[in-house]
Amino acid sequence: MKILVVDDDPRIVKTTCDILNIKGHESIAAYSGEEGVEKVRQDPPDCVLMDIKMPGISGVEALKRMKKMVPALPVVLVSAYATDDLLEEAKRAGAYAVLSKPLNFPMILAFLSLLRKEESILVVDDDPEFCKTLKDILTLRGFQVETESKPQSVMGHLENDFKLAIILLDLKLGAVDGVDVLKDIQTKYPGKPVILVTGYREEMASSIEKARKIGAYTCLYKPLELDALFELIEEIRVKKLQSLLASA
Repeated sequence: MKILVVDDDPRIVKTTCDILNIKGHESIAAYSGEEGVEKVRQDPPDCVLMDIKMPGISGVEALKRMKKMVPALPVVLVSAYATDDLLEEAKRAGAYAVLSKPLNFPMILAFLSLLRKEESILVVDDDPEFCKTLKDILTLRGFQVETESKPQSVMGHLENDFKLAIILLDLKLGAVDGVDVLKDIQTKYPGKPVILVTGYREEMASSIEKARKIGAYTCLYKPLELDALFELIEEIRVKKLQSLLASA
């Protein structure tokens, strides 16, 4: 990934860039908010790590200008100190998080790994054609995708793949009720995002209600509206990214 590092302290910039480069990322250095904004204007990166307190424009002001040019740009702000007012302003401006110095690099690298879409999506449906079509569509969007048509094999995917991030679960899996599969998932992996899918809106209404109470994230109806699906996946990813950074 291409990471823009913005800080007025050359030593911090060099250390951060060196670590990112060693881990296989491409780092770009900038030493002021103005320079960072210009770098984004010239060639938008995949992510920005930026100090808040710098001569000239602050990191928050630079963030606002960057977001005007590239609204979806992930920006993480860094500060040796952060007041509540500053945190609130950064949040309103669209920062993913405000982290304390010195940076927790293992956490930053985990964040970049998730940002890179290295985690996978599991599609569970007893219709092989539906699985193949959805896998092809999601793969073209840059996601790693697994498919499963046998309800009894679903838990095996979760046990063997620690990078499994989201599950798309059909509610009607032959003779098996998708709600029972959801119960198994939530019992062993509470909080795992599960998006329900069904082509039977009326018939499955009671099952959908049960699933929501158990912890299903939401329900989509066939034929899938792909824009709605992509928005949901991105919403889940952003929440997980922000949660990861919040734990720093």
